[in-house]
This record gives sequence, C-alpha cells and structure tokens, in this order.
Amino acid sequence: MVEMHEMIPRKRLDRYHELGQEACGEKMGLWIVVPQQIVVDVGACIVYMITGGKSLKKVHDTLCTDCKDIKTSYWIIIFASINFLLAQCPNFNSISFISLVAVAMSSTFSAIAWGASIHKWITPDVSYASRSTSTSDTIFNFFSALGDVAFAYAGHNVVLKIQATMPSTPENPSKKPT
Repeated sequence: MVEMHEMIPRKRLDRYHELGQEACGEKMGLWIVVPQQIVVDVGACIVYMITGGKSLKKVHDTLCTDCKDIKTSYWIIIFASINFLLAQCPNFNSISFISLVAVAMSSTFSAIAWGASIHKWITPDVSYASRSTSTSDTIFNFFSALGDVAFAYAGHNVVLKIQATMPSTPENPSKKPT
C-alpha cells in the first residue's frame, strides 16, 4: 500500500477508499474497502478502550492496595472519558506532551527489558515446550497469539493518513527516505 499511495503521477491516494476505488473501480472499491475499514477501526477502538481501562485498574490496584476494588468496566468508562476529552483538541500539536511521555516510557521500558535480559543472561534448564495440557488449550493459545500479533500491528489502518501528511514531489516522493 505504501507503493500504491503514489503510483499514479500527480495524484496521491490519501485514503483507503480512494485506493480501493483506484484498484477495484468506483463502486466496487467502496463496497470492498469501507466495511473492512469500519470493522478494523471499531475493533481497534474497542480493544484500546478495554486495554486502557485494564491498565488504569492495574495501576490503581498496584498503587493503592488498601483501597476499595473498582470494577474494570468503570475503569474502561474513565479511560473512554479521557479519550473523549483529548479528542476535543483541535490538532495533535495541542497534545504533543503525550507523545513525549510515550517516547520516554517506551525508551524506559526497552532499557529495563534490555538490562534485565543482560543481567539474567542465559538461564539453564529452561523448557520451551508448549504449556498446553489439552487440544483446546493449544487452539486457544494459538488464537491468543494471533490476537497479540494483530494488536501489535493495529496501526496499519492509519498508514495512508500518515503518508498524506508527508511532503511529496515527483522528484522526491514520500515513500523514499529523505
């Protein structure tokens, strides 16, 4: 898709429905792309809301061990409310501090993981066999692993939108590194 983004001279395909229409025709492109895009966007939003709510609950439970337990569904609503308020910002520059915090956290987590693996080094007597005890466990673990991979690559639904913000000329297209 990165290559198809600028495959037609002097025309950029900045949205998935435009790309679908170019590849499959005016009507069929919409019928193929739009339902899939809606499913991916809605699914990603649901997954991020649940993950964010569970993370807030975990932080609360870790920091406040003596506090009353709050249901996960309430944490999901709190996370969704925070997202709703942030969505009211006129542009991403107004919340750039969140990107800075995210970079710092990601770098810190990576450094901790790297340091811990260096410290632990090679552990003897480690079994890499499957932990599954039954066929249903194996199948469930397989689909759980597929879900983990899908969650890790959920950003693919915005790649064209990101490319649309990059400057591009015929001599220096956005798909080439600058």
